[in-house]
Amino acid sequence: MASNSHPLADPNTHRRDRLLALPGRGDPFDRHVLACALAAALEDVEQSREASLNASLGLPADRLDHLLDQCFPGFDALEPEVTRDGEAGEGAIEEADLRSLLIDHVSHPGDVALWLAHIIARRALKPGHLWQGLGLDVRAQLSTLMTRHFPALADQNVHNMRWKKFFYRQLCGREGIPICKSPVCGDCPDYRACFMPDND
Repeated sequence: MASNSHPLADPNTHRRDRLLALPGRGDPFDRHVLACALAAALEDVEQSREASLNASLGLPADRLDHLLDQCFPGFDALEPEVTRDGEAGEGAIEEADLRSLLIDHVSHPGDVALWLAHIIARRALKPGHLWQGLGLDVRAQLSTLMTRHFPALADQNVHNMRWKKFFYRQLCGREGIPICKSPVCGDCPDYRACFMPDND
């Protein structure tokens, strides 16, 4: 899939493109998204910000193996030194809740949506914008991902709120926790922080 470069996107496009060159199966957009996330996670492992690929993606070993076998066969030859074994663990207390929120809104249950729910929940814990944490080229790709795989949830983001803020607002709403300084978003002093265009 052709990518649109962006100065803030993950710079490791060469690694992503090598992954996409592998003869995997699946929808081209989904493979692109997964390759982007893998490239970003591999960068974290390489820079020793994560102990293993499992921990960087939030996927248990069996699910990660299945993803690689289906979408990127030949991964081991491409990345022979990467560590990927054991359980992914939980990166933060809210990760399981975010993963459940996503799974509750899956449009077509299956492997890809489940993989993405785990990956998004883990990568959302990274600092910065979520689309960057996923290694995507532009924020619009994250919005497309959400619309394709979690449409009932994406439809609730009617004002184009940054996705991380939107997720946490949904989680707090489930728990009945007020998180806004004003009852109407437009009156809130933090409005620009939540709704600034083309950011996440």
